[in-house]
Amino acid sequence: MAKTLLLLGGRSDIGKACAHRFAAAGFDIILAARGSDDLDIAVGDLEIRHGVKAYKAEFEAAAYETHAEFYESLPAKPDVVLYSIGSLGNQKVSEENWTEAEKVISSNYTGAVSILSVVANDMANRNEGTIIGISSVAGERGRMSNYIYGSAKAGLTTFLAGLRHRLASTNVRVITVKPGFVATKMTADMDLPKILTASPEHVAEAVFSAYRRKKSTVYSLGIWRQIMFAVRLVPEKLFVRTKL
Repeated sequence: MAKTLLLLGGRSDIGKACAHRFAAAGFDIILAARGSDDLDIAVGDLEIRHGVKAYKAEFEAAAYETHAEFYESLPAKPDVVLYSIGSLGNQKVSEENWTEAEKVISSNYTGAVSILSVVANDMANRNEGTIIGISSVAGERGRMSNYIYGSAKAGLTTFLAGLRHRLASTNVRVITVKPGFVATKMTADMDLPKILTASPEHVAEAVFSAYRRKKSTVYSLGIWRQIMFAVRLVPEKLFVRTKL
């Protein structure tokens, strides 16, 4: 019997690449996203290209009250759940507009906490499953250029670490993925350094490898582990003088 991947964020570039990577390994796929009616092509592509079953499901990260019902309505209980919903937002706008800041926080953090708590409880009861969260290196130190987004990702990283600790005595695994720069729609207007920028497919391969090898935390490009180690070591008195 085929395993099933539930992708929360069925339109995200990283999420779609992950869906294809898992489908290539024989997983059936459930694509969940807001406004799911236009996912028919993506569903058909997965089925035709990989010979698996694929489904679409309506999911709104900010509609917390619907999450339990959403999960119970799925065509199959997933073996792997991947949360790839996120919004970079605009730091300057978020500084002055709480509505915009809340959208960033909800998509990157509180929406994840809500639905993944439902998932975790079910997997703990079944004593099996894997939860994967797409966090970010931006959550490792607050920076003036993106601290709303970064703080939400920091919260997600801590939540996943706590969930991993809680479930350590079970057969449920929790994986934190920390991409650096990734060439996606979200970063299309940014001038990214090629040597530090991964493709969605590269991230997907890192995610699948972490799943297969039972890793806890994975960086999309190994160099980011060293970069962020160095960033964390900079004394605060010096760090606040930077323009990062």
